[in-house]
Amino acid sequence: MASASVASTTVGAAMGTDGGTAGRTRAWQRARDWAEIQERMLVPLYEAVYDRLEVGPATSVLGLGCRSGLALLLAAGRGAEVVGLEPEAELRSLAQDRSLRVLSDVYRDLSPETGAGTGAGTGAGARPAAHSLVTAFEHLSCTADPLALVRDAARLTAPGGCVALATWGPPERCESAAVLGVARRLADPLRRDPYAPFALSGPGAVEQMVARAGMRLVGGGRVLCPFAYSDLESAVRGLLSTGVFDAAADYSGPRQVEKEITEALHPYRREDGSVRMLNVFRYTLAERIPERIPERSR
Repeated sequence: MASASVASTTVGAAMGTDGGTAGRTRAWQRARDWAEIQERMLVPLYEAVYDRLEVGPATSVLGLGCRSGLALLLAAGRGAEVVGLEPEAELRSLAQDRSLRVLSDVYRDLSPETGAGTGAGTGAGARPAAHSLVTAFEHLSCTADPLALVRDAARLTAPGGCVALATWGPPERCESAAVLGVARRLADPLRRDPYAPFALSGPGAVEQMVARAGMRLVGGGRVLCPFAYSDLESAVRGLLSTGVFDAAADYSGPRQVEKEITEALHPYRREDGSVRMLNVFRYTLAERIPERIPERSR
């Protein structure tokens, strides 16, 4: 994502690269599907982190990869000052429609040398303002370089502030694991960075990155996040809106991907036609130790 290592991490950033009206229409539809169907699935995770850290009027929150902004909206509802980073224009626009301040480049747009949000260019020494809480709720599990994201999150956190990092829980505790397997199975087998949603779910994986980023582990937890949809069509649209199936669609074709997602969802379909999968997510909290955070190389 943009300069904060999140641009390269956003799996869905390439949607609509065929250009033209059709590509833009698909990108907008997917953004709306995310906002209307999928984003609420992680509300228990957001609330657990905010409760644990007692987010309120004294908190300044920066959301990395905030998408259409629901997590920021919940923090703002608690009185926090919020700002987000989201590289996808359609999602960013939806967040801004919610009266949220969501930017495309954290190092450019948040730099105090240029004036917050001006979008002017920065010099070599430009540094963005720090925040008491920096969150990475959705992108850590799909970034090509999770350590770079964690290090950037640390640099954007005020001394004594916290970084909240979220990942999928153990695959055996996530009923969506079989569905997510479609993304890997149907993608190009020669891809250099195959989608691996549970790569950071094992013991010590995130904690090791926290230490390498010069932060101190201060806590964490697991949260049950049911993925519940009114019907199969909504489930497929919601899951596709995450962007994790893009590489599979490019390689095997959108119809094949939708077909196999639908088949993978059938075990979780209820008598009334709704779909429900129980998933466990894990969050890790780390404190910034100022003297251990190296300057970002420009």
